[in-house]
Order: sequence, then structure tokens, then C-alpha cells
Amino acid sequence: MLEWDYETKAGDFPMKIAVTRTAQEKLKEKTAGKEGYLKLKYDTEGCGCVVSGVSALWLVDGVDSGDREISTEAGSIYIEKSKEVFFDESMTIDYSDQANCFQLKSPNQYLNPRMSFINKIS
Repeated sequence: MLEWDYETKAGDFPMKIAVTRTAQEKLKEKTAGKEGYLKLKYDTEGCGCVVSGVSALWLVDGVDSGDREISTEAGSIYIEKSKEVFFDESMTIDYSDQANCFQLKSPNQYLNPRMSFINKIS
């Protein structure tokens, strides 16, 4: 039986999100002085098709009942349960100083090498 180094709440889906130190520092910088929740969003707006979405980090002022909480080194990150199928079970959020953006990757692929951070707090 596989053992997962993860913590999810309200479900059995084994998902782990690691956050590198560089990404943690950049997240602290971008969220300083703001009250909110970090959400890993599968954004399909403007993509034309639900399977053509793009992952992004959103800072939101609330979470929905359909969101799952995943504990990480950088605090909790929320993900829509209905969109989990578009993500891998083990992922890493990193930050590229050279590209000046976040990156979402798994052991097998880059899910988004130029992931946006969007402040959605009103």
C-alpha cells in the first residue's frame, strides 16, 4: 500500500502540493497585509472548452462548499473538487525569478510553467 505525505480535509482524494521556499517567499510578498484564501484554480474563462483550461493561483476572500482544503508548507490551498481531475496527485508550486511567474509542475510534467497569481479580493 502506498503512503502519501499529504493532508486533505473532507475527502479521500490523495493530493499533495509542495511549495518551494522561493514560491513561499513570493506568496508572502504578494499576500502581505491581505486577508484571504489561496486557491489553485482551473480557469476555463475565455478558453472555449472545459478541457482547455489553465491553472492559476487566486487570492480570494472566501471559499465555496465545493472546495477542498489541502495543507501545504505555505498554509492551506483550496481546490475545486469538481476540477481535481485536471490536476496531478503530487504537484509542486515553484517560482521562477527569470520568468517572473509561478510554476505548477508534477513529477511527470509542467502543468503550467507560467502560472499567474491573481488577486480576486474585492
